[in-house]
Amino acid sequence: MSEKSPIRVCVTGAAGQIAYSLLYQISSGYVFGADQPLILHLLDIAPAMTALNGVVMEIQDCAMPLVRDVVATDDPNVAFKDIDAAFLVGAMPRREGMERKDLLAANVKIFKVQGQAMDQHAKKSVKVLVVGNPANTNALICSHYAPSIPKENFSAMTRLDQNRAAAQIALKADCAIHEVKKVTIWGNHSSTQFPDLYHATVKGAPTALASDDAWVKETFVPTVQKRGAAVIAARKLSSAMSAAKAACDHMKSWFGSTPEDDWVSMGVFSDGSYGTPEGIMFSFPVTTKNGSWTIVQGLALNDFAKEKLAATGAELCEERDEAMAVCQA
Repeated sequence: MSEKSPIRVCVTGAAGQIAYSLLYQISSGYVFGADQPLILHLLDIAPAMTALNGVVMEIQDCAMPLVRDVVATDDPNVAFKDIDAAFLVGAMPRREGMERKDLLAANVKIFKVQGQAMDQHAKKSVKVLVVGNPANTNALICSHYAPSIPKENFSAMTRLDQNRAAAQIALKADCAIHEVKKVTIWGNHSSTQFPDLYHATVKGAPTALASDDAWVKETFVPTVQKRGAAVIAARKLSSAMSAAKAACDHMKSWFGSTPEDDWVSMGVFSDGSYGTPEGIMFSFPVTTKNGSWTIVQGLALNDFAKEKLAATGAELCEERDEAMAVCQA
């Protein structure tokens, strides 16, 4: 049987903490398949190139059978040339005392350059996952500057939040993580996100936890919303291993197909489903099949859920408007 042709996979921020966990998982075959050869395109900023060259040495020293070549560069035009998939991990992190508008302005510059380079050099079929925060709005900006690539080829990562929510349910229900299905993250990858267990199943049946109103509202939702901050407080570093795993899960689901008894959460362009504002990147429950995603329709939302969707939607509209103002300045 003839070997598959290699696919080109780009990772930005490739000398950073998340990429350090991400690159091994991609190279192992977990994401794209155990029989899918890869050419890795690694992008970082010029001051990080020495560290990035060390990462390249480590990839070589891992002797991963699927890795056919590694391209390490600080030039987006080289990094995005003919790529099939992109993990956009590199972004300007929020620093102490930084206002949101300053954070958005810094990231608009980054994702404008990357979007334009992708528009010119990437395959039009490329699937682009934005991990770097603010992920939803960064994905929106990147797509804005890559108009020749279909909007549905851009997504923002809320899979980490989904994994966090599923883990909390498994701990509370005293079950295995794989027995928890249909957990949904609605909205923004921020503290306004709405982790939704009202449609979740445990061992194939609706979870009894949904009727524990106090636990859902006072423990479950805030724990998931603030989990990133809790990890930083404990590690003195932001989530890296779990973020890398979630990025791999997201891309694996997107390139593959979701099981019939489950769905996944992805930040995608809103079409107005569930009364959400159109033209923002909003996390919905989606099913995937053969590389395409479809928003799950017809889920009943209670008043608590509707209130949470409205709040996170409003935040995303504010972010979009602030970011677009920077674009037009």
